[in-house]
This record gives sequence, structure tokens and C-alpha cells, in this order.
Amino acid sequence: MSIGAASPIGVGYVGGGFMAAVHSRASRASRARLVGIVSSRPERSQAAAVELGIERSFDSLDELLADDSIDVVHICTPNAQHAEQALAAIAAGKHVVCEKPLTVTVAEAEQLVAAADAAGVTATVPFAYRFHPMVREARARVANGETGRLLGIHGSYLQDWLLQSTDDNWRVDVGAGGESRAFADIGSHLVDLIEFVTGDRIHRIAATKRTFFTDRAEHTGVATEDAVAVALETTSGAIGTLLVSQVAPGRKNRLHLEIAGSAESIGFDQENPETLWLGRRIGSEVIPRDTEQLHPDAARLSIVPGGHPQGYQDAFTAFVGDSYAAIAGGDPEGLPRFTDGLRAVRITAAVMDAANTGRWVEIEGNN
Repeated sequence: MSIGAASPIGVGYVGGGFMAAVHSRASRASRARLVGIVSSRPERSQAAAVELGIERSFDSLDELLADDSIDVVHICTPNAQHAEQALAAIAAGKHVVCEKPLTVTVAEAEQLVAAADAAGVTATVPFAYRFHPMVREARARVANGETGRLLGIHGSYLQDWLLQSTDDNWRVDVGAGGESRAFADIGSHLVDLIEFVTGDRIHRIAATKRTFFTDRAEHTGVATEDAVAVALETTSGAIGTLLVSQVAPGRKNRLHLEIAGSAESIGFDQENPETLWLGRRIGSEVIPRDTEQLHPDAARLSIVPGGHPQGYQDAFTAFVGDSYAAIAGGDPEGLPRFTDGLRAVRITAAVMDAANTGRWVEIEGNN
């Protein structure tokens, strides 16, 4: 499949919920052609096409994949559907952007990586927090040795949207979302960010998890976790702790990462993404998103002048723009591909294994 410079990339969407809206806004900002969408049923597909400003709706995934004007398929459906739908898109010769978690099992994720490699298609996963300029600044500082030797990691991803037993969603259902909920859904972002920023790998973990509400408004016998706490060791010998929770009052989407090095610490807070905290024994500081102060990769992602806030949708749009650039033959720095999605699925599986057994578990595929 070849994308000509004179013609916009053609995009199809699978799923019509919140994430489809985020993806479609990013596609539009990336000057793509929003060709079609298919959702859970024909009437929902029609409504989503109107709501999101997409050219047409399809009655089935097969119909969407048969449209030659669609170059890339964005998969925005419940987790358990990702593997089958992504494999079908790859088999149809489409490039793929698939929501995380990439799949609900390691075997399925490995199958997707192999299929995308064999087909020679671009296949990416929206670990969009990588595209905050200040995350790239943190990564550059670590890579340049400004933080010194990596000593410790403290991270959390806290939300409160499932705080009460009356709160419910398809993600609480093992059949739709997989064995893990909180960690697979948001903890995957946290561990991806840790490895992306530090350039180090999580070597082994211990974990404990809790399901505080086994009965919710529409689901009984809920087995997926509301919260999980993790202790970790990295390949380089650093140690760390993580807390992931969807029952943290007042925290709407608080992804926080703090890395301690022998020379300085770096702190990033996704709810306040315009600054980076640099901790030193003497002379700690907060640096703003100001291109004159940033490393080149961070400056590249700064699309408006300092003092004009950028946020989540901007980061997501940058991810989609880089995905489309890769489809066109480029190799954008830091683009999360299916191999990164597989990595997060492997870490999630290890977290669940550690929590279920009470043992330290090494991460598969570290060697």
C-alpha cells in the first residue's frame, strides 16, 4: 500500500465510543480523510459517523476492510476484541492503530507482532503520554546522563471514575476487558512511560491487588482489580514502587512519575504537563515548556508557544501524526509500535501472576 503525497491517508475506525472520538480528532488534525466507521451495530455505526464527522458508516468490519480507500484502521473497541480485529485488518493489508491493552493475553500479542512484521504494515499502540513535550525532555535528560545513575522510581496512576459500587463499565467484565482491569487499562501507560523515559527495563516485580467492589450496578461477581500496588527492580539495579487505582477520590487522571538519579530527580505529572520538576540536593527547579530551554525532540512536539497550554489531545494528535508519518515511510523517534504493546501485555501478565501467587516474577522477554 502506498500513500501518495498528493492524497490524504484514508482512515477507518472500529468502535464508536470515547476513544473513537479522540482518535478521529487526531486524524482530522493530521489532515487525514475520515472514510468510514463500524461500531457494535448498524444504527450505532450510523450515529457515530454523524457525531464524529466521518464520511460513511459500515454494517460490518468485513465491509470496512474491503474498502480500498481505507489505508489505516484504528481499533477502538473493548480489549477482548482487539486481537481478532487487528489480525483481520492486517490480513486485509491495512496499517493498524490499536488501542491498549493491545490484547488480553501474551500469546495474542505475540501473534499480532508476528502478523504485522510478516505483512510489512505499520502497527502502533497509543501510548500517547510519550508525546507530552516534557516527557521527551525527561527522556533526553536521562539519555544525556544529566540524572546520573538510576537509583529509584516512584510512580502512580490514579483515577476515581469507578469509586462507588454504582459505577460500572464493560471494563469490569473479564470477558470484555481481560483478567486485569486497572493495571491493563492505565498501569500499562505507567510502565511504558517508565521504560521509555529511563531507557531501562523492569526486570522483576512483586504485587498485590484488591477488588473492593465485587458487585456493581450491572455486574456481579466482579473479579478484575480496582487497585494494584507493585514493587519493582530494573535491569540496571534500580528499585521502585507503583500504585495504580481507579478508586482514588478526587484523582481524575493523575499519572505521576518520579525518577531519582545520583545527580538529580525528575518529576512529571500528567495533570500538570507543562512543567518538569528537577530535584537536586542544592538548587531544585521547575522548568516550563519553553522551546528555548528544551532538547530538540521535546521542542519538536511543542506546537504552540510556551504559556499556551498543551494537553492530552495534543499528545494524542502527535502520536497519530507520527503513526501516519511512519505509514508514509518515515521513522519518527519514540513511536510506540506493536512490540511496545506486547511489552506492556507481558508486564501486565507478570503483575497478575505476582499478585495471584505472592511471589516475585521476572518479566518474560527481558533477554
